[in-house]
Amino acid sequence: MRSSTRIRLIEPADAAPIAAHRVRDAEAFRPWEPAQPADYFTPEGQARRIEDLLAGHRAGTVWPGVVLADDQVIGQVTVGGILPQPHLRRGSVGYWIASVAQNRGHAGNAVGLALRVMTDELGLHRAEASTNLENLPSQRVLRRNGFTPYGVAHSAIFLDRGWRDGLLWERILGD
Repeated sequence: MRSSTRIRLIEPADAAPIAAHRVRDAEAFRPWEPAQPADYFTPEGQARRIEDLLAGHRAGTVWPGVVLADDQVIGQVTVGGILPQPHLRRGSVGYWIASVAQNRGHAGNAVGLALRVMTDELGLHRAEASTNLENLPSQRVLRRNGFTPYGVAHSAIFLDRGWRDGLLWERILGD
């Protein structure tokens, strides 16, 4: 039986399950994410990170969510870089799903739900995302959610001991 996917705003109690996923999946995520200090992988480090995310949420610059399957935290979906000004109204979507829950449609469902939050709750007009050029699974998630690539950001992010290019994605919301 396929479990359903939900998203909700992150909470302080999510620190321990997120840390457990991040410890287990550190090597699997290494090619796609920047290096992190050791405390990032602890419940205390995640608790501080969640506090910062919730402060950003109160300031209106981020919508930090967790992805749930069967009421268990299995990942995160975040709308960051929110620009709510009437002439901009955009945000950037980022997401990850724990290895134990991958290949079940959760990432695609979570991004779809985040797009609904961006439109209905945040009143945004444009969704953006970026992927590593080699991250084909993430690119499939974005394509399935109506994103199209629009450019390459050269040497955009330092990953796995080197500068990597990023593929830039966009979707106009409400279309």
